[in-house]
Amino acid sequence: MGIERFIIVGENIHCTRVYKVGGKFVTEQDGRWVVAYRGGALPVPPAFTEGAEWEAGKVKHCAVAIWQGTRGDAAGKDAGVAYLKHLAQRQEAAGAAYLDINVDEFSTDVDERVRMMQWTVGIVQDSVSVPVSIDSSNLEVLKAGLAAAGNAHGRPMVNSVSLERADAVEAAAEHKAVVIASAAGETGMPSSTEERLANFDKLMPRLQSAGFALADIHADPLVFPISVDGMNGKRFLDAVAGIRKTYGGEIHIVAGLSNVSFGMPQRKLINQVFSYLAVEAGADGGIVDPLQINADILNGLDPASERFRLAKALLTGEDAYGMEFITAAREGQL
Repeated sequence: MGIERFIIVGENIHCTRVYKVGGKFVTEQDGRWVVAYRGGALPVPPAFTEGAEWEAGKVKHCAVAIWQGTRGDAAGKDAGVAYLKHLAQRQEAAGAAYLDINVDEFSTDVDERVRMMQWTVGIVQDSVSVPVSIDSSNLEVLKAGLAAAGNAHGRPMVNSVSLERADAVEAAAEHKAVVIASAAGETGMPSSTEERLANFDKLMPRLQSAGFALADIHADPLVFPISVDGMNGKRFLDAVAGIRKTYGGEIHIVAGLSNVSFGMPQRKLINQVFSYLAVEAGADGGIVDPLQINADILNGLDPASERFRLAKALLTGEDAYGMEFITAAREGQL
């Protein structure tokens, strides 16, 4: 299978993203903690090092960058901006078509999240040529991000609309955005392939009546971890195939593909093989880290290899409880 196009919604500018304190990226330099990266270092302020998450060994590095960029001293502001531009430019260089921005976990205050979304969108758009994807559970934050984005780099994206978020459909139409259309139901998440497809059947007429063409819609059948249920991968892949069969070649199909590997060893391998299988089933993109998953990487996978076979069996439910895969991982065979 030769993959010519894989639409990447870069997921890395997100305030939920964490690094391990004392790990590869978060180190002490000259008596202070920093997030180190090629080309610079982002100081971690006391607001983070004195918190409970730091005590638990974690730090939200994008939140640190936004804090420094908006609240830091002159050097801190420069460091925060530089770090966000670094994240954005690396994703664009790796093939991202959109850059997802989420600041929901920066603050519990909605007005502050609105300001942080506006500021972050401005910084990101100043550093890349691709449009942004506005990701928020709050409608006001979503609207603020869309207004800040405009269409200078092309139509922005809304992540996401669903049966339970009808107001987001209106906001997306108003700002002439494209949409990620989630398979979420009106009151909860779907548990089967059939529920996913039924939810799309209800959502699609609403999107089309609001003026969205099939090419404006990126269907997200929703990925759930195989560590919770070994059939979650297969249900998703079957839903991808069903959407493609029902709606044809114009609609896009994307998802947060790395969700599948939560709680498992060898996550990078699992995510890449799952992305390959998703494309094989009919998907044409993903909400992913483009440094880990892109068309070139997927084309470089060897479906005949033992590593690929083991991951595929895990993801399709053929490897009951993942025991073969987990054993191979423990024995260093992957």
